[in-house]
Amino acid sequence: MFAGGGKIFLIVTKWRKKNMAKISPTSIKYQIIAKFNADGPFQKPDVIGALFGQTEGLLGADMELRELQKEGKIGRIEVDLTTEGGKTTGEITIPTALDKTETTIIAASLETIDKIGPTDATIKITDISDVRGGKRDYIMERAKALLAGISNEGMDSTEMESELRESTRISKAVTYGPEGLAAGPNIDAEKELIVCEGRADVVNMLKHGIKNVIGMEGTKFPKTIATLGETKELTLFVDGDRGGKLIAQNVCDNAKIVYIASAPDGKEVEELAGKELLICLRKKVPAAVFLKNGSGPVRTVARRAESVEEIVRRELTDDDISKLRKLSSEIKGKNVLVVNEDLEVVKNVSLLRLGSIGAKEAFVLMVSEAGGVVIQAAERLQSKAVAAKSFGKVPESNIKLISL
Repeated sequence: MFAGGGKIFLIVTKWRKKNMAKISPTSIKYQIIAKFNADGPFQKPDVIGALFGQTEGLLGADMELRELQKEGKIGRIEVDLTTEGGKTTGEITIPTALDKTETTIIAASLETIDKIGPTDATIKITDISDVRGGKRDYIMERAKALLAGISNEGMDSTEMESELRESTRISKAVTYGPEGLAAGPNIDAEKELIVCEGRADVVNMLKHGIKNVIGMEGTKFPKTIATLGETKELTLFVDGDRGGKLIAQNVCDNAKIVYIASAPDGKEVEELAGKELLICLRKKVPAAVFLKNGSGPVRTVARRAESVEEIVRRELTDDDISKLRKLSSEIKGKNVLVVNEDLEVVKNVSLLRLGSIGAKEAFVLMVSEAGGVVIQAAERLQSKAVAAKSFGKVPESNIKLISL
């Protein structure tokens, strides 16, 4: 038994010496990963033998595995295997310094192997990875870490010092919450937070020393923002375009936003200079005021005093609610259907234009998703109810809520 074990050890040792790659680790470009399954037991040298033997003469002399390894174009072939219940499974790893096309040809040739040792087997390529991509990622991360650790002492160039400080601030961005939102460091300790549209906005604000910031990212509203709004004072900072106004509406429907700040018309938060960021934040306004005016700071407009006439509304019946549900198919996008007491749609307008609607005809407001702004509009118009397919965060109100 000992002698047999010694023979196997000798074979494996000889194979390892023979198979020791001449390839330099720095020249490796790709790595082939293959899985194999076989109906019987065998050892690692059997796998190597099958790779060399069954691909020999298949691709021509220039693509022989044995010759490629001698030339240092293929590295050490690693084999991991397990035998259970008379069957053997495992993984083969082959590093190469060949180009992309040659590597894929070699990989495809391995799938033609149908026997390992005396047993039937199948080999399937599971991955061909670009090793250099991983190296590049490592280089970038390591370079950032080294840059953040460099001391500024003794530097004569103001420009270099400024660049280093900027890089260090940017590197302080962290991921926060289950959605992995980009945020400033230690935002849990902050009482006031600035909520931006995305990661680029967060990076720009960190670059200019504003740390109590978090970005939303993506098109789906993150629940993390709503949770933060329960304990912290949130200021929403949006781009100065129509998209920013729509985002402001959506966020306010789903979270408690105290203030809203906006970039100048046509500009984005991520492109603002430090002084511009501070000016915009100083001009923040209460969320309700921003949404009512459609944009930034309040403009003082002289208006004649109007007397508000109280409107008496009839009660809604079960039959009324059934009719409203049939009308729900006419709701398109974020528009509001204005329904009169005869349950006729008299207006189909955007939320921002509800101010132009006559109160007498606004018996019910119908929307796809109702939030605080819709409820406030219904109160102003003395509507009887708001009917919606879904409801966001709504304030306490006497307005009846109907689920469509």
